[in-house]
Amino acid sequence: MPAKSKAAADSQSLSPPVRDLASARHVAAVIRTCLKEGRRVEIERLGEFRPVCGGGFRFVPENRPSVFLAYVSEDAARVEHLCEILESAGFDAWMDRRKLLPGQNWPRAIERAIANADFFVACLSRHSVNKRSCFQGEMRFALDCARRIPFDQVYFVPARLESCSIPLRIEQQLQRVDLFPDFEASAKRLISFIRSEMRRRRAV
Repeated sequence: MPAKSKAAADSQSLSPPVRDLASARHVAAVIRTCLKEGRRVEIERLGEFRPVCGGGFRFVPENRPSVFLAYVSEDAARVEHLCEILESAGFDAWMDRRKLLPGQNWPRAIERAIANADFFVACLSRHSVNKRSCFQGEMRFALDCARRIPFDQVYFVPARLESCSIPLRIEQQLQRVDLFPDFEASAKRLISFIRSEMRRRRAV
């Protein structure tokens, strides 16, 4: 058997646990390399490895509330501003143009981020509600994820960036928040609500 074909056959014959172990070793090697170079390594939803003075590193667990921001490209500037406000308030805001890596399987990464988020914020505008785009699919997927959330928890938050219509299914079931006319003050109210909701969840 030619060497190339044999290698491919050997790879295919590996059992899932062996392949998983090889992948884990590769990830560990990448983390070690980055830490040796003095860089931080963030593992989404788990925490961050940080180099310390004198060598070595420490792991800082992730305990910030995670907020997925869904939007269309026409609203990117306003959503970027919201993302910065949330980050400065101590939240882990997930925005595709900030989080996705080159070559990453973006549909899978987005679905995973939505499913793992503490909150899904749908940024609604005249652009987003009428546009055929991934935004519509993200909202549908988030509504499916919401079915698994306990009834007394808030997960899906419709946030209007401007005066616009709201999809009927969402309008009939979910209370919205308006981020206008005073964007900064409205964003602070959103932050206050998320903090209150997280305190309530942790008290249960």
